[in-house]
Amino acid sequence: MKKIFGKTFAAIILAAVIFIGLSSLVITRENEYKVIRQFGKIDHVQTEAGISFKVPFIQTESSLPKQILVYDLAPSDVITKDKKTMITDSYVLWQITDPVKFAQTLNSSIGNAESRIDTVVYNSIKNIISSWPQEEVISGRDGELSAAIMNHVGNKFNQYGLELLAIETKQLDLPNDNKEAVYERMISERGNIAATYTAEGNAEAQKIRNTTDKEVSILLSEAKKQAEVLKAEGEAEYMKILSDAYKDSSRTDFYSFVRSLDALKESVKGDNKTVILDKNSPIAQIFYGGN
Repeated sequence: MKKIFGKTFAAIILAAVIFIGLSSLVITRENEYKVIRQFGKIDHVQTEAGISFKVPFIQTESSLPKQILVYDLAPSDVITKDKKTMITDSYVLWQITDPVKFAQTLNSSIGNAESRIDTVVYNSIKNIISSWPQEEVISGRDGELSAAIMNHVGNKFNQYGLELLAIETKQLDLPNDNKEAVYERMISERGNIAATYTAEGNAEAQKIRNTTDKEVSILLSEAKKQAEVLKAEGEAEYMKILSDAYKDSSRTDFYSFVRSLDALKESVKGDNKTVILDKNSPIAQIFYGGN
């Protein structure tokens, strides 16, 4: 009986030792912080992955996420500077940077943190969009809008031991009741811009055509003038040659001889090669030696 009691007691002691040993172990993973509390107050935070120890029954542990977290804001209506209603749907990337502050101010609650993020970010989105006209909001959705919202949020979350890494807009749309009217107005405005560009292009083309036509007219006029000058100079030279030829009797006879041959040549064109000449004709005189 004593042996059985002794073995049972030893087993209980061994189990208690194992239980106490396991209760003192703290296993910290790569993606978490371990917050160690003693009598409800934070004693320390284990930030490095691995195995550590705590005092059993006196100290307790809780986990906080170390990785980047995503909070999805509910879609909401906002009003632009020019009093246009838009629907914004955004999300936030955030991370715990100081687990002690986070645990003290937000009671280690992710839900409490998301509630603060929702309020601050929504107010910043509303304030920024309300200071921009609708056209700038739409054109700035790829980066400028997010940067402006982030700048407006500033460092408001430092006191909670967390940091906002990015505020991104998933969707920025118009309410269904006025979406069609806005689209029609945008199409009309783009049509007016296109018509203006077309009219300016046509006016510029006409201006270029007018200038080109004027330049062509001037060039043609100059060419005609130069041609007339050259023609006049040629005729003057021709008349000068004739005048010189008639001044010299030897040249005059030769010139008359050549002209008579040209006339004879012209008269025998065609199928009829017979020429009947009077003895006294200038052409016949060629063959009679001018007698």
